[in-house]
Amino acid sequence: MSIEFTIEGLNARQRVLADIIWACDTAEAVKGFIRSLPTRAQRQEAETIVEMMKMAVVEQCYDGIGTMEEADSVLRKYNTKRG
Repeated sequence: MSIEFTIEGLNARQRVLADIIWACDTAEAVKGFIRSLPTRAQRQEAETIVEMMKMAVVEQCYDGIGTMEEADSVLRKYNTKRG
């Protein structure tokens, strides 16, 4: 996958969370990781990071850096909302 981006302004803990989330292969893995976090605040923080990742992917596609197929793949991978 050629989608690469940087989310500015994350602190060290948030960067670690983002790296772990990015390394997950499926939405289920992302959900499982987020559920495993010990506090509600940490789970919410991780959910926010996921949303920021989604926005970065869409922005990259919009800017012509990534393809729509790549963006769709990432969005499916990180769609942690239950539907």
